[in-house]
Amino acid sequence: QAHIEESGGGLVQPGGSLRLSCSFSGLTRYNEIGWFRQAPGKEREGVSCISSSGAVTNYGDSVKGRFTISRDIAKNTVYLQMNSLKTEDTAVYYCAASRLGGLDRKNYRFWGQGTQVTVSS
Repeated sequence: QAHIEESGGGLVQPGGSLRLSCSFSGLTRYNEIGWFRQAPGKEREGVSCISSSGAVTNYGDSVKGRFTISRDIAKNTVYLQMNSLKTEDTAVYYCAASRLGGLDRKNYRFWGQGTQVTVSS
């Protein structure tokens, strides 16, 4: 049975950093992992994704150069290091699993419950 759990969210000041973790199990063949976020009143958008091997990554335009995705295959965990955070990064961040990957949420079948990230002074 597929299980995905995010952690690491919280309150941070603008310019600060957070690292989100996505731990998963039971994702046979759904090994492409993506991070998405959804702010109040907005659609869920793709933030970053990583291939099953970790060799291929992709980022949304709004986070390029600030966020870094990585994965520890042995620990079944994907990380999202978020630096230089802005108030507009405030959202619930979701981790999801797919066979196809990419930043289109329609490609993803399994989702975690999300973790809140709030950037505020």
